[in-house]
Amino acid sequence: MEIFYTHKAYKQLENLPLSVQKRIAQKMRFYANQNDPLKFAKRLTDYYEGEFRFRIGVHRLTFDVKRNVIYILSVKTRDKSYN
Repeated sequence: MEIFYTHKAYKQLENLPLSVQKRIAQKMRFYANQNDPLKFAKRLTDYYEGEFRFRIGVHRLTFDVKRNVIYILSVKTRDKSYN
C-alpha cells in the first residue's frame, strides 16, 4: 500500500520532534508493507475525522483507505484526538 499525508497531517507531523517523526515514518512504512495493514488499526465509531486509527506511542494517526492508499488525515496526541 502507498501512504499519503494530507496537508494538515503533514503540518502536524512536521511540528513534532524529529525523533517522533522518524518513529512514525518507520512504523507507517512497516504498516504499508504488510498484506493487511488494517489488522493493526482500530475502526473508529465516530467518522468525524477518518474511519480508522493507528496508535504509535502516545500519538494517534487517523486515516482512511481507498484503492490501496492509506490517507493519513491527522497526527495528534491521544488527549487531543478524542475531543
